[in-house]
Amino acid sequence: MSGYEDAYARWQADPDAFWEEAARGIDWIKPAEKVFDPDMDALGRWFAGATCNTCWNAVDRHVENGQGEQTALIWDSPVTGSVKRFSFAELLDEVSALAGVMQANGVAKGDRVVIYMPMVPEAVFAMLACARLGAVHSVVFGGFAAHELAVRIDDAAPRMIITASCGIETKRIVEYKPLLDEAIATATVKPEACLILQRDAHRCEMISGRDIDYAAAVAEAKASGRRADCTEVAATDPLYILYTSGTTGQPKGVVRDNGGHMVALRWTMEHHYGLQPGDTFWAASDVGWVVGHSYICYGPLLQGCATVVYEGKPVGTPDAGAFWRVIQDHKVNAMFTAPTAFRAIKKEDPAGALLADYDLSAFRTLFLAGERSDPDTIKWAQEKLNRAVIDHWWQTETGWAISGNPVGLGAFPVRLGSPGKPMPGYDVQVLDDAGQPVPPGTLGNIVVKLPLPPSCFPTLWNAPDRFMSAYFTEFPGYYATSDAGIIDEDGYVFIMARTDDIINVAGHRLSTGAMEEVIASHPDIAECAVIGVADAMKGQMPLGLYVTNAGAGRDPAELEKELVQLVRQEIGPVAAFKTALPVDRLPKTRSGKVLRGTMQKIADGEAWKMPAAIDDPEILNEITAALRAGGYATEAA
Repeated sequence: MSGYEDAYARWQADPDAFWEEAARGIDWIKPAEKVFDPDMDALGRWFAGATCNTCWNAVDRHVENGQGEQTALIWDSPVTGSVKRFSFAELLDEVSALAGVMQANGVAKGDRVVIYMPMVPEAVFAMLACARLGAVHSVVFGGFAAHELAVRIDDAAPRMIITASCGIETKRIVEYKPLLDEAIATATVKPEACLILQRDAHRCEMISGRDIDYAAAVAEAKASGRRADCTEVAATDPLYILYTSGTTGQPKGVVRDNGGHMVALRWTMEHHYGLQPGDTFWAASDVGWVVGHSYICYGPLLQGCATVVYEGKPVGTPDAGAFWRVIQDHKVNAMFTAPTAFRAIKKEDPAGALLADYDLSAFRTLFLAGERSDPDTIKWAQEKLNRAVIDHWWQTETGWAISGNPVGLGAFPVRLGSPGKPMPGYDVQVLDDAGQPVPPGTLGNIVVKLPLPPSCFPTLWNAPDRFMSAYFTEFPGYYATSDAGIIDEDGYVFIMARTDDIINVAGHRLSTGAMEEVIASHPDIAECAVIGVADAMKGQMPLGLYVTNAGAGRDPAELEKELVQLVRQEIGPVAAFKTALPVDRLPKTRSGKVLRGTMQKIADGEAWKMPAAIDDPEILNEITAALRAGGYATEAA
């Protein structure tokens, strides 16, 4: 039996008592005066009056409690052929020495530090070193274009930037230093120092008086015994700023605090993900995304788990068995990745033949999030892995799951297509455009009733007015998630699309996600996307783009007929789905989100801007060619 209903009811009955109990899993320097202060700031604050240090809770306390020799971090880099392991004691040594270097270069409590790093251990060391000093880190995805980096530098105004000479992709080296130098040259704000990790794959030139060699400086700090102790900060002080794309083109700096963040993440590691101290957790993401913050760096370490930092891909490093090799080699107990990663594996190895080469006996649970999990992908993973496959849904703004299926409390039955039920802390509702509740099973705007739980963003960096207008004015008293979906009669949440992806066909509001779900169920389809394209008669018409499984060898005209019939059969003629175009691959962000909005602009012949987070810009040229061949994209971008 799942303990979910009891936990959710306890939270509903007394939210303060629920989170006060959860807070006992954290070491506090000074306890909270109020668990929740509704009068503090715009929306109230959690653990008001408390003081703490996040690095202490993630690192030092495990060493103090006798777990110093336990594995804390595993770096696995197939692109360099490297594997390194760090115990909690070794992690403390690295982080405290790095914090000493930063401190010696003027970084202090409240200062901002931009981290622009590939998937190397030093990226996690840098985050923890900032937390140790009470500095506010802002991780920018390694390899982001110079303009995007410059915008973030100007907004965060960092005292220091920590970077590496390069990132390593499957087929290329990405030189970071020219991007960094260009960004600093164009930014109004100039950092005082840049700490640079020189990588063997490509070493960069240093600028005298500004650039500091990371390895040499940390080695000198260790040799001289220079270490930085943990700085006492308020629970409500910012831990980090994470920029997420904004509709105006100006990125939004989501702020995360120290106290509520720790309480919520440690609670999720035990109760949501079902991990105990000493277990190994692997979030196959990047430190530049919220998943990397919450579940590569902070969550596992707060719970005393080992965390895997993986510098590779689901396929191509070297093949579609890469994930199984990592799970085997490091005895991974639970893994978290985006559904798009599993679609890539399924495309290359539809029969799952490579699984037979690996021992997955330690592996218990696969968690999916970041992009809508279509039922076909979940069914494939369930069948091939013979393990629990759990979808869940959350956002950069929340920092942890809004809805899910809490394995640690005892999972309830999976309902395909649903990322579970609302987690304790979240009162999730569905409203129509006028702000009125809709009946169960009715498509509408997914919102969360205020107050938001611990770890959710208390503001946007330097933009308090935008914070309120972007998220809280459309539906007063609620947080607008900008996702559309339904809640069924049993309380399961179904996220069907971003509200921008709801298309209007002859007056009918239709979910592109529902159509994608149907198309993805076809045995020859590896992945797909549905967009709404302009139509003079009906306003919009759905257009499908699909990638077939390896070796499918289908005639596109025949496959299109089958897909059109399938959508007609499952959704009905109202969907007006008539066109499906084959493509070699879909454009995605580096976190795996399909760039539907950009494809829609191309299809409609509208002007579009290259998305900052795109994984491979060349794919948009392929998409443009495919759309033109299909009679779309008649005007150049």
